[in-house]
Amino acid sequence: MNFFELAKYLEKLEKTASRNEMTKILAEVLKEAASGEADKLCYLLLGELVPAYRGIEFNIAEKMMIRVLAAAYGKSAEEITRSYKSRGDLGDVAYELAKRAQSRDSKLRVTGVYDRMLEIAKESGEGSQERKIKNMAGLLSELDPLSAKYVTRIPIGNMRLGFSDATLLDALSVMEKGNKSARSEIERAYNVTADIGLIAQKIKSGGLASLEKLEAKPGIPIRPSLAERLKTIGEVIEKAGPVVGVEQKLDGFRTQIHVWQEDGVKRISLFSRNLEHTTAMFPEIVASAKKLDVKSVILDGETIGYNPKTGKFLPFQETVQRKRKYDIAEFAKKVPLSTFVFDILYLNDRSFINLPFRERRKILEKTIERGIGSIHLTEQKETGDTKLIATELKKSIDAGLEGLVAKKLDAPYEAGNRGFHWIKLKAASAALGELRGGAQKGKTQMLDTIDCLLMGAYKGRGKRAGFGVGGFLLGVRGEDGRYYTISRLGTGFSDEQFREARKRIEKLTSQEMPKDYVADKEIFPDIWAKPSLVVEILADEITLSPRHTAGRKKEGGRGYSLRFPRLVRFRDDKNPEDATTVQEVEKMYKQQKT
Repeated sequence: MNFFELAKYLEKLEKTASRNEMTKILAEVLKEAASGEADKLCYLLLGELVPAYRGIEFNIAEKMMIRVLAAAYGKSAEEITRSYKSRGDLGDVAYELAKRAQSRDSKLRVTGVYDRMLEIAKESGEGSQERKIKNMAGLLSELDPLSAKYVTRIPIGNMRLGFSDATLLDALSVMEKGNKSARSEIERAYNVTADIGLIAQKIKSGGLASLEKLEAKPGIPIRPSLAERLKTIGEVIEKAGPVVGVEQKLDGFRTQIHVWQEDGVKRISLFSRNLEHTTAMFPEIVASAKKLDVKSVILDGETIGYNPKTGKFLPFQETVQRKRKYDIAEFAKKVPLSTFVFDILYLNDRSFINLPFRERRKILEKTIERGIGSIHLTEQKETGDTKLIATELKKSIDAGLEGLVAKKLDAPYEAGNRGFHWIKLKAASAALGELRGGAQKGKTQMLDTIDCLLMGAYKGRGKRAGFGVGGFLLGVRGEDGRYYTISRLGTGFSDEQFREARKRIEKLTSQEMPKDYVADKEIFPDIWAKPSLVVEILADEITLSPRHTAGRKKEGGRGYSLRFPRLVRFRDDKNPEDATTVQEVEKMYKQQKT
């Protein structure tokens, strides 16, 4: 496929807000692609070059792209900057410049453009920045206006197409079956091999049957299993019992530890909840993983600041300091980390994903029986005693942790899925209230915190005018992948957090409402933010409001809203796709009545 043909499809995608129409367009693109380019096509459609876990980034920010455009079209950086301020999008600037340069339809193929962009991204070492600018400018100068528009947007992460990998999974099903009936089959493979390009390539060359051979493999992250919420311990026993495995819910970074042999060398990779490569951030975990007496293994756990001498866990605000690219050795001394492992998914060339949890736990206990260095085994109790679970819940919260996770003993590992195989019990649990003297009858309370996308900001007044922002618009994720408003937020911030939020908003500012946002005009913020920043929110309760769109069934109806929301923390370990869903909010709304 010529890149110009892909650019025409990208233009169609940008002009539609319909999820079904997007799926049809994507299915058409994928159908036309050759099997050898299907993987590269998927990455480019998502504005990427490789899956996130491979850790290859462009490292081309907007300022550098301005220099690229100046070099490509013989303009000054000042001219490009003025045009950018006027148009608000560097892709549009590239389009106009290429038109004036009378660029014709490019003959470059998708694979050719992809390969050159990958080479540019891999540039490193002395002089790499100048080489990136020169090579990127050279590529743009060979492209027609429409192709230049989208190639400019890819490195700066601004494709503005409004869909995620979930829509691509639907599109692959439509491509192969004419409908979405194969979605679950495709998603199963994606959950254990989180590489949508690989999935597309397999389907193109061998059909859906080729996915049956895809299994977990060390070095490629597995999409993590997620827990459901329930309010009472009685409900937990009813859903997952009669006996459950109970563990502390630690408040740190979800971490998958992968160990395998390659070319006679023991390889270690660590992956985050959102499948980012975090190996370089946590050297003490890597050093401990090298000591594991295994040929290969995939472990699932939580990484948290921990003092082994006192047995005390550090709060998340201190643990989060370790999520950094620079000064790693210095902060490793200040905030030592440990990974507490609660599941084993693979050992010595065998996948255990489909084994019952009770069996996986026994294998895990043999594998890291006493812990090794900074890697520890989570404590667990098997019980059906509601009073014991309530006591354990109180002990966990009193220790500064989030609560408990109760696990169904005969359940497989549900990669990429949220369900009642794992159930969260947190501070808002009625069980805890009863243990502390009884919940107040008739009082409502929100069952859990929720993770919201920061969709935009309102300008500050009075003291907050100095911060540049005075409040925020929050949203949650719909089943269609779009984001729906649920609340305004103006409390729970320290002065320092307001300043931090302003800095973050400045980097995310969008000239117009992103196409994957659904909001009523009467609550439009002064500044729109591109989907990026996730914040954890606590509120008194979930209510209904005609102003918000989350869960609203029809125009003029009422959507979900938050009463007295306040900021708990920024969730830098989560992507927008990890935000709480409308469906989860609906469940919490029904559960919150005591």
